[in-house]
Amino acid sequence: MGSTRLQLFLEIMAPPGLLCAGTDEVGRGPLAGAVVAAAVILNPAQPIAGLGDSKQLSEKQREQCYGQILQFAVAFAIGRASVIEIDRLNILHASLLAMQRAVEALSTQPEFVLVDGNRCPLWRYRSQAVVKGDARVAEIAAASIVAKVTRDREMRLLDAEYPGYGFARHKGYPTPQHLLALQELGPCPIHRRSFAPVAQLLRD
Repeated sequence: MGSTRLQLFLEIMAPPGLLCAGTDEVGRGPLAGAVVAAAVILNPAQPIAGLGDSKQLSEKQREQCYGQILQFAVAFAIGRASVIEIDRLNILHASLLAMQRAVEALSTQPEFVLVDGNRCPLWRYRSQAVVKGDARVAEIAAASIVAKVTRDREMRLLDAEYPGYGFARHKGYPTPQHLLALQELGPCPIHRRSFAPVAQLLRD
């Protein structure tokens, strides 16, 4: 990791001496599938090379980091909010719920949590929100990678369950291919009814 990137990662830190977790979510923009969050507590004695914003890494780089995180992290966990919860709560609150579930599922509970974004869930943890945290905080970057790899794998499985939409390729995001498939096939059970392109089809 270069000195500039290291400075960015050191820019935001938990209070000294506290066991710190990072959490991030993936899947706010898609028209289909759950929103998936991860929480990670890194081991300072086992630094992981190549950590960064999961969106800026190649699939191969994410997979490599994912394996190291699972091997060397003190703890990691996944939380999610379902399509039904997204439609009921809205995507923001569903994302916060997924992150809360991820942190609560950690086998080792943190004393402080760094949260990607501009707000924290309403929870019992001492925490700080960090805008663009997946590019600035190692723990959040690790959570971003775990969440992204997990959700991508789930969408590939759902592609086999709901063929024709191309979920394995676009992961539920509103690509031209996905929008065309929606027009031709109509929404399937994992589509988010509250999102405009799907809601419009249901009204027509």
